[in-house]
Amino acid sequence: MFPIRDNVPARRAPIVTYLLIGVNVVLFLRQAALPDPAQLEYLHVFGVVPRRLLQPAWAERVGFPPGAALSLFTSMFLHGGWFHLISNMWALWLFGDNVEDRLGRLRYILFYVLCGVVAMLAHVALNPASVVPAVGASGAIAGVMGAYLLYFPLARMVVMIPVFFYPLFFEVPAVVFLVLWILTQLVGGASARLAGAAGAGGVAFWAHVGGFFCGMILGARWRPRRRSLRRYREFDGG
Repeated sequence: MFPIRDNVPARRAPIVTYLLIGVNVVLFLRQAALPDPAQLEYLHVFGVVPRRLLQPAWAERVGFPPGAALSLFTSMFLHGGWFHLISNMWALWLFGDNVEDRLGRLRYILFYVLCGVVAMLAHVALNPASVVPAVGASGAIAGVMGAYLLYFPLARMVVMIPVFFYPLFFEVPAVVFLVLWILTQLVGGASARLAGAAGAGGVAFWAHVGGFFCGMILGARWRPRRRSLRRYREFDGG
């Protein structure tokens, strides 16, 4: 299922979400302008390479520069290709405005970064020997989706399901879409581990899982006061 839109209006312009999208796009364009060998080195240095983080002596021996811990932050602003970028930015635009509304702009920035870092740590923990760089905003965005599930479980979402290249559109509650999504990540991650791979088709499933549950935990702890939520009652059942 691919999400198209939801029915939850934002009370104010999601400035932080727009800014995050802009930063991701600008950095991707900079990355894409590099020649192939330089781009590969760029992804290895600023993406998360689990073995580099866990085995600093090995990392130094093979030529990695210092600053492995910083890659937990920089990796969430890099992407592996146009489809990777566009799909992530679409999800951030779809879910981010409402979560930003709930949390407030400053808290939302901290929330986003923490979810992204925890997501990458989950990837490292489950793939300690991997030397493939993990990049992308999807772990942080998974955290946004986890908070969205907490705040807007009964929001209505229009999703598209391709059937033999023919798009079918359905309206489902957000809780249905998001629970199915996280279940696919859990199954994908378990399957990848059984196959002895860090990910299937370049997907860091455990980063998604870690980010999603981090988003739910932080979202629960930072939930706004009830009196500030009156305008959302028809969407989340409150």
